[in-house]
Amino acid sequence: MKIPFNKPFLTGMETLYIEQAVLSGKISGNGDFTKKCQGFFEQRYGFKKCLLTTSCTDALEMAAILIDIKPGDEVIVPSFTFVSTANAFVLRGAKIVFADSCLDNPNLDPNQLEKLITRKTKAIVVVHYAGVACDMDPIMEIANQNSLFVIEDAAQAIDSFYKGKPLGGIGHLGTFSFHETKNIISGEGGMLAVNDDRFLGRAEIIWEKGTNRSSFFRGEVKKYSWVDIGSSFLPSEVIAAFLFAQLENLDTIQEVRKRIWNTYLGSFSELQDKMTFALPVIPDFATNNAHMFYLVCSDKAQRDGLITTLKEKSILSVFHYLSLHKSPFFAEKHDGRVLKNSNRFADCIVRLPFFYSLSAEEQTEVIEISKNYFIS
Repeated sequence: MKIPFNKPFLTGMETLYIEQAVLSGKISGNGDFTKKCQGFFEQRYGFKKCLLTTSCTDALEMAAILIDIKPGDEVIVPSFTFVSTANAFVLRGAKIVFADSCLDNPNLDPNQLEKLITRKTKAIVVVHYAGVACDMDPIMEIANQNSLFVIEDAAQAIDSFYKGKPLGGIGHLGTFSFHETKNIISGEGGMLAVNDDRFLGRAEIIWEKGTNRSSFFRGEVKKYSWVDIGSSFLPSEVIAAFLFAQLENLDTIQEVRKRIWNTYLGSFSELQDKMTFALPVIPDFATNNAHMFYLVCSDKAQRDGLITTLKEKSILSVFHYLSLHKSPFFAEKHDGRVLKNSNRFADCIVRLPFFYSLSAEEQTEVIEISKNYFIS
């Protein structure tokens, strides 16, 4: 493709830090670069404890273990999300109860929550789609009233806020992704943010394969043992070294991405009365971290036509999630409710090319071809 959908950005320090990690003699997990990355998030955003993982999927699976999900427990999850959001809890035996999106944005609609809660409900998982915050105050209030855990799937939401609070730091647990399509990357990678004191000690044990190995290396115990369930969730120092080079350049990366995002918004806003599609909505309570730029087409045919038109010009745009409640795995398990907003976003969203090195000329070409498609 002449203009790809995504192109990973390198700051120039990644390979140097990887070399440093290798020469240090320790490239397994929980070394110096791991601690630097975790410290970065704890200091910058005030998260109580951060643990790097090999993916956001792993962080979600850790969250499911931490809140002690058991067969028969119910977990409320938005249908418009990536499969990992639900799968992490299905693996522990949970029944997934899917919630619909808001009318004007893909995030979970908090007005639906109370009618979905039963005596078996254990947790609510929110997904901050495109890095834009869900309305967390009513969600947390409903959760607290019903003694439920809230887990934030903040895979796309690094450096984004809700009423001044960092996303991933509001619920009991938060999860992040550093996949190559995200703002800050390490190829594959993720992180668990622990915000509830009850989970601080156990999170580290689960992270270290169910052992108290970290306590042993800090000199807190004389030997380490198998003390809980867990798995090999921590990444190697190679991944952490790559990630730290990115984190050092977070502000620069964000500045460029926001400029690209605002250029898209301003250009498409010019269509005004001729607009047959919708632009992203950023609520007053949310900030925009410029994770992606998407358009909501009028229907699936218009969306597919735009993708085809751009592809004919060697420009790759993509649709996004398909509603999980309609998936082959889950369709027969769903309770039959029609989740019309989730279905609409599944049919109508198109994501335009978005990456740090997208040039002004490339972006102009994407915009002009798209605009001509809509007004022709």
